[in-house]
Amino acid sequence: MLDRRAVIAMLGALPPAAFAPSAFAQDRTLPFYASVGPRLSLYALDVAAATLTPRGAVTLPANVQYAWPDPARRFLYVVASNTKPGGLGPDAGGHCAQAFRIGADGALSAHGRAVTLAHRPIHATVDHTGRFLLIAYNLPSSITVHWLNADGTIGEPVVQKHALDTGIYAHQVRVTPGNRTAALVTRGNDPRPGHPEDPGAIKVFAFEDGQLSNLQPLAPHGNGIGFGPRHLDFAPHHVAVSLERENALCIYDLKTDGTFGAEPLFIRNALADPGAKAKYPGQTAGPVHVHPNGRFVYQTNRGSGTVDYQGRKVWNGGENDIAVWSLNPQTGEPTRIQNIDSHGFEIRTFAIDPGGTLLIAASQLALPVHTGNRVEDVSAGLSLFRIGTDGKLAFLRKHDVDTSAGTQFWCGLLTMP
Repeated sequence: MLDRRAVIAMLGALPPAAFAPSAFAQDRTLPFYASVGPRLSLYALDVAAATLTPRGAVTLPANVQYAWPDPARRFLYVVASNTKPGGLGPDAGGHCAQAFRIGADGALSAHGRAVTLAHRPIHATVDHTGRFLLIAYNLPSSITVHWLNADGTIGEPVVQKHALDTGIYAHQVRVTPGNRTAALVTRGNDPRPGHPEDPGAIKVFAFEDGQLSNLQPLAPHGNGIGFGPRHLDFAPHHVAVSLERENALCIYDLKTDGTFGAEPLFIRNALADPGAKAKYPGQTAGPVHVHPNGRFVYQTNRGSGTVDYQGRKVWNGGENDIAVWSLNPQTGEPTRIQNIDSHGFEIRTFAIDPGGTLLIAASQLALPVHTGNRVEDVSAGLSLFRIGTDGKLAFLRKHDVDTSAGTQFWCGLLTMP
């Protein structure tokens, strides 16, 4: 049986048009999507030329939080909420999940009704059979599983038979490559006035026919203090975990049964300046993705803290870059080989084309920057980088995005694993 990386390796050998619906195949482009507030825009991504061409948009009932395609790339499942990050209660629009049919040109059309959710969905994924939609919620930290109907619409939630340990502040859910387990990444929280640190953890559940059951709670030394995981991704034999609260990369063993090693193999600082975390309030890490060939890992550092300057809030100087790691396929040891300016603030999501030659990073917001005696506004945007054979990135261009109507919260390709 082929595993995920074997399939991706075969897919990566195909031209980009092999992944696209027919109209895109003619242009040798891929559908690329990015959201600003409730608006989800389609771009034609020319991988060879590294250009983005707007091709239309759809509007959700609330702000887009995350999206994931089904394995056959026929449908895109989008979760949305008008609750601000960190908030507890719903605003107008509430929380929902919506299926979209993907047209021949990549255009999206609503497919079935929007399903109301009880809380803010922060992440969603589809299992490898395409039968289930898994959704993670940060407050309260929780997870749900929905049936996906034969026609691709979102069905009823699967009533879980077991009480689940869902940690503190879930931030991502992923089904492991063999589809036998699911991992809920729970970030925890830094200490704050009157409240000690909330520990972070990775909760691995057995996953069968939509049912989850507690299998493996993971946190260094068992307590999760000083462990703030945000996102993870899979290499052939390892798991790469981005530690948001520590600006670090963590590597676990990935076993054939879908469980992880009991303790991290490696934890490495992701910052070009190891002292940046202490110097710049608001310095955190972002998402992580493994290159399709499994040899490189990409992770963002995000610094959007501000200071006062002449009555304005301006950037405080924190790191906003992409850390590039070389991954030893035998031992899993990561070696940081590059930190490159992201040309924007708060890279919350980014995508890599299936051929592994282009990376597109979505900066979340615009921010004023103080340089000398001047204050300049740096826009949000989509930064495009060429990926070399050595895994390193070369900046190509930035596609500016107007975020006056909302933050650029998510971007992605239909070729997400």
